[in-house]
Amino acid sequence: MNRRERIEESLVQRFGLQHLEVTDESHGHSVPDGAESHFKVVAVSDDFAGKRLIQRHRMVNELLESEFTGGMHALAIHVYTADEWQTRFNQAPMSPPCAGGSARDGEAV
Repeated sequence: MNRRERIEESLVQRFGLQHLEVTDESHGHSVPDGAESHFKVVAVSDDFAGKRLIQRHRMVNELLESEFTGGMHALAIHVYTADEWQTRFNQAPMSPPCAGGSARDGEAV
């Protein structure tokens, strides 16, 4: 099972999700092919209701702690309740480009 699949499985088991996207964005960063180091999570769950953004992020970060200790470098977290997600027209923000260039450019971070 790869890292994306493990992240998905962990989130599905922990939260009652109405929507989930887990994207490996490593290809846009200065890392070797197959690094599985940079991810984006978009999760919609009423488990986030009544929680501040920092609390929601902590819930996800704590759940995925073993992925960080296992080599994941970055995780963009976009978490919403079903109502918030609908207000956003079912769209999460795009990730910004890597500030250190991309692996394709041959530049180091």
